[in-house]
Amino acid sequence: MNQISREAVTAMSGAYAAGWQARLELEFAVSHQRSTLVRRSHQGPLVIQKSLHPEGPDLCHGIIVHPPGGVAGGDQLTLQATLGPQSQALLTTPGAGKWYKSGGRRASQTLQFHLADQAQLEWLPQENILFDGADVHFDADIHLTGQAVFAGWDIQCFGRQARGEQWQQGALRQRFSIRRDGRLLWLERANFQPQALLMRSAVGLHGAVVNGSFVVAAGSLPKDILAECQALALTSAARIGVTALPEVVAARYLGDSAQEARHYFEALWQLLRPWYGQREAVRPRIWNT
Repeated sequence: MNQISREAVTAMSGAYAAGWQARLELEFAVSHQRSTLVRRSHQGPLVIQKSLHPEGPDLCHGIIVHPPGGVAGGDQLTLQATLGPQSQALLTTPGAGKWYKSGGRRASQTLQFHLADQAQLEWLPQENILFDGADVHFDADIHLTGQAVFAGWDIQCFGRQARGEQWQQGALRQRFSIRRDGRLLWLERANFQPQALLMRSAVGLHGAVVNGSFVVAAGSLPKDILAECQALALTSAARIGVTALPEVVAARYLGDSAQEARHYFEALWQLLRPWYGQREAVRPRIWNT
């Protein structure tokens, strides 16, 4: 018994040293005229807490949870979601993602979303907070088929602003792509380092400690809705903007408040969702907790 216990402790220590390897696979489909989570599979500490239908049977809400509460150096998180024809899902998180000091080991998050014809996925997580010393890689690949629709945002906060912490060491690498029927619609890469000129340059972050993007792939945005989106204003000095390309709409936030970034993106969501989703925007209850 003592030998088994020592072996168990050794195995656990080895897993901790290597970092958590967590993977969650979800599959949604229409069943009996209801968008349903029909399959889930997870390895390691990444789970879907529950699936709900607060907006009716057509749309399934899912809350993605990382039970440890924070991501340490060496941790690798992978979320894969597959949506069948005409299925609809909204995925969010219960709180801010915390990315700890990496200690020389890179942490990563990989998103792999595959949407069949006329499916719709909204990926609306709460913000990511990069602790001083965090070395993080975010990678996302969105594959759309036919008339599928994707809407998603991400908000990065450099340093724990509530504690007055600055992001002085570490790195953030991002890659985000959207393809429709195999054709590339959107490709974005970024490489942020605390001492890089990009963090201070007027053509970069311009000293902002919060950076956010909201992207919708749903075809051509009507001009009147674009005008409404571009008319939104903030009372702070944050820089915002909305650009409509032929098949993708992109909004940006550069400022000093993750809360302000969320409010801005939610205001855009209120304007855009009736267009791409044919329904009014309804805040998930988990955002109120």
